[in-house]
Amino acid sequence: MAVQTVATSSESTVDLGPAAALSCRECGHRVPLGPVFACEECFGPLEIAYDFSAHDTEELRRRIEAGPANIWRYAPLLPVPADVADKPNLNPGWTKLVKADNLARELGVTGGLYVKDDSGNPTHSFKDRVVAQALEAARAFGFTTLSCSSTGNLAGAVGAAAARAGFRSCVFIPHDLEQGKVVMAAVYGGELVGIEGNYDDVNRFCSELIGDPAGEGWGFVNVNLRPYYAEGSKTLAYEIAEQLGWRLPDQLVVPIASGSQLTKIDKGLQELIKLGLVEDKPYKIFGAQAEGCSPVSTAFKAGHDVVRPQKPNTIAKSLAIGNPADGPYVLDIARRTGGAVEDVTDQEIVDAIKLLARTEGIFAETAGGVTVGVTRKLLKEGLLDPAKTTVVLNTGDGLKTLDAVAGTGLTATIRPTLDSFREAGLA
Repeated sequence: MAVQTVATSSESTVDLGPAAALSCRECGHRVPLGPVFACEECFGPLEIAYDFSAHDTEELRRRIEAGPANIWRYAPLLPVPADVADKPNLNPGWTKLVKADNLARELGVTGGLYVKDDSGNPTHSFKDRVVAQALEAARAFGFTTLSCSSTGNLAGAVGAAAARAGFRSCVFIPHDLEQGKVVMAAVYGGELVGIEGNYDDVNRFCSELIGDPAGEGWGFVNVNLRPYYAEGSKTLAYEIAEQLGWRLPDQLVVPIASGSQLTKIDKGLQELIKLGLVEDKPYKIFGAQAEGCSPVSTAFKAGHDVVRPQKPNTIAKSLAIGNPADGPYVLDIARRTGGAVEDVTDQEIVDAIKLLARTEGIFAETAGGVTVGVTRKLLKEGLLDPAKTTVVLNTGDGLKTLDAVAGTGLTATIRPTLDSFREAGLA
């Protein structure tokens, strides 16, 4: 596997805050901070290792609470320089945690149901969090072009972040994405390239480009910058805990694409426990997939440790990764926490989108329909405890996936008269 380096970077002097090194998730081998993503010893994935030894719990809590209303309030726990909030960035995060009482009544949940609604981010998906992290790493390592392989939301997030920070952007997507996502990714003025194939084909191409001279100086946020990029998902865990009054939820339902978001949410919760910011107590994490792309759910139900790739065929294109890189780690977390991984059909996704909109006024994209649909299914199967505090993630805005609910429209067409109004049964 090719690993790109940047001649202008200096790993010994790079300032990424509390980030101390890169550590292999498989064998524990450590290397200096740099734009690498695979272990040179075993080819396992690298992730950030931190030095949090200087933190005093109460001082850290006060510092966080006094911080900006975005992810940089957690800068002391992220691989970013201390002055990150002063740099041009989209400053995502601190999105609403909606107490979903209407949805709870509909589903029979009595212990408190919340929707973490990340559609409120700058480009209306959680991807703004991870791109903000990758952007700071790109600055540190001297990259000049920001790039990615994307199922849609990430392309828009990269385009917007690059425009704000003065980077060139060139992003790669499957050629048949939803038109709303194509337009949103293209509007920021960067280069948007469609690849004939699915997301896994796009990702393979990007990996080849990283190892080619044509990719020199390019920071691929979800490839050679992946260890830094992935840490952005931890901020979801931090925010949920803080918004619940510095306590852990009992249950979380998280969508699965690559699986990275779910694994980093678990990492974030574990860090909060170790730092003493929350009480240590059990929690369960549940993964949610679409039936038409459910390799992790299939492996979980079969009791397997290996996730076999699938060819995606679902309306939930933002989750349509047939060979999820973090799939095996998702299985580990679901089993360790006592959770599960479940999937729903495309029709159940559409029904769940409408249910969330009707009960809470939140218009979710198809990934949100997956999490709400899986939540309903888990409750029916007795796997999710209705008496426990539950948080469901909505990771994007329904305006990006209008085709999924295209049959929704006018209740009636009437003449501009009261008689016509009454005849339509609307009085």
